Amino acid sequence: MKSEWGLSSDMDERVDGHEVWLAECAKIGFTPEPKQFEAGTRTSQDAASQLGCEVAHIAKSIVFRGQAGAVVVITSGANRVERKRKVKRLLGYKPSMTEADYIIENTGYAPGGVPPFGHLKPCTVLMDEDLFQYETVWGAGGSADTVFPIDPEYLLKLSGAIVGDVKQ
Repeated sequence: MKSEWGLSSDMDERVDGHEVWLAECAKIGFTPEPKQFEAGTRTSQDAASQLGCEVAHIAKSIVFRGQAGAVVVITSGANRVERKRKVKRLLGYKPSMTEADYIIENTGYAPGGVPPFGHLKPCTVLMDEDLFQYETVWGAGGSADTVFPIDPEYLLKLSGAIVGDVKQ
């Protein structure tokens, strides 16, 4: 059964989430160059292994429950998010941990495939300042087997993120 975002809980989720994201990209005039990997890119290490790059070059999206919707933190794949102090400092409150249903409902994408922008509901987006040290980073493309390259400055522009130190 498909949700209102075109996602389903079966194998179609991989394709549908990516197609939904591509449609969102078209709305903002962004034409990504995604790469799809049959073995999957669900984790930062999976993506880095498939791409042959360092895990730090992966722009992973971590989703928390915020006061007015989801909080998406785009961070380097090498970093862990420190939400109790650092994210709280950026937001003014500590967002809560959440579950897959909340993530799907509030971003339109399943965990492991949440892109850094193109969410189907308004989200607060934070971006790890560490990502700016790289020429290119790789974000999820709406499914757990697609990633796309992007310049961190352009990622900031498209995501409308608040930049800060979010790492442990």
